[in-house]
Amino acid sequence: MDLFEKCIGFYSDPECAQKYGYPTNPRTAQSLGLYPYFIPIEQAEGPEAVIKGKTFIMIGSNNYLGLTIHPRVKEAAIEAVRKYGTSCTGSRFLNGTLEMHLELEERLAKFVGQEAALVYSTGFQVNLGTIPAIVDRGDIIITDKEVHASIVDGVRQAKVQKNVHPRHYRHNEPADLEKILKSCPAEPAKLVIVDGVFSMGGDIAPLPDIIPLCRAYGARLMVDDAHSLGVLGGGRGTAHHFDCVKDVDLVMGTFSKSFASVGGFIAGPKEAIHWIQHFSRPFIFSASLPPANVATVLACLDVLGQEPERVQRLTQVGETMRTELRAMGYNIGPTQTPIIPMVIGDQFSTIRAWKILFDAGIYTNVALPPAVPPNFALLRTSYMATHTDAHLDKILKTFREVKDELHLAT
Repeated sequence: MDLFEKCIGFYSDPECAQKYGYPTNPRTAQSLGLYPYFIPIEQAEGPEAVIKGKTFIMIGSNNYLGLTIHPRVKEAAIEAVRKYGTSCTGSRFLNGTLEMHLELEERLAKFVGQEAALVYSTGFQVNLGTIPAIVDRGDIIITDKEVHASIVDGVRQAKVQKNVHPRHYRHNEPADLEKILKSCPAEPAKLVIVDGVFSMGGDIAPLPDIIPLCRAYGARLMVDDAHSLGVLGGGRGTAHHFDCVKDVDLVMGTFSKSFASVGGFIAGPKEAIHWIQHFSRPFIFSASLPPANVATVLACLDVLGQEPERVQRLTQVGETMRTELRAMGYNIGPTQTPIIPMVIGDQFSTIRAWKILFDAGIYTNVALPPAVPPNFALLRTSYMATHTDAHLDKILKTFREVKDELHLAT
């Protein structure tokens, strides 16, 4: 069999596409105007975007605080390019460490309440590099069943490299976590990993229930705060939200959401960060985060300190949309954040709902199997501090029309 045979079939054969988890051939969906992915955006202005000359209200972005268009943030990135150029062209071990990298790491550690931090070039790399580096041969990793793909792949790498024993517990069910911890032998080290805010469902990990279990059974706790920073705890994340900062061992965060950039970091005890710095292959063998991206995050930290009302507005917007959408009868699950999934179930109805919204000038995201379980297709909506009341009114009006047109069950 030729290596590209599957590629050719997937490109042209609907049955082959179904074999790989797609309900229809992507090219067929494109020809029908029902393909909701890879849509080129001409211009983005935070809560609005321009596509083919038409302005859309953006509810498909993780730009929670709207800082990508903040004047101070944009100017910081521009000034960094003027001073340092566009890239460091080397890894942090060699020529890729600037003073501003060290400043950012110090400020991030303080921001999330940890001793030290280490900045990576992408958020995905943080989990892909931290997890295999921090565990040892034969250790046990226990994750929530719905953790992000980067955690899943980090655990897989650890299994291959270190022969660790991965386990997972039912989503947000501490009682199931305890059963697994009870069944673990005492000798191997144990690491529990959760998302602070789950990126699809918008629900929050119950740290006050998880932390006592980790302490009772001798496990360390790592919290992925990619979708929590800027959202919970005054913007400082899940541990601050629950007032349990000292009880979380490692905090992971990304810059591609509230921090208006790209990249990520891991924060924790100085000894652990020093270890990861010297044993994390994705960190060691990647070019360092470019100056403009570092400067952007530093400026975002400044803005967060000076404009706390952004986080307050985001909280208010999330509360409004959750209340109104539930009142309409939409199934939005247990979300407690500005990430609000609209669970429709049927794949074709979900795509039709997306198309109605798109034609009305509302940009949202579609999640279909295999990204979600069968019969659990949904629209993932997410909101910003910079959405106006007029934006929200139009969004709600359009969702009422979607519900009426598709006769969605309440």
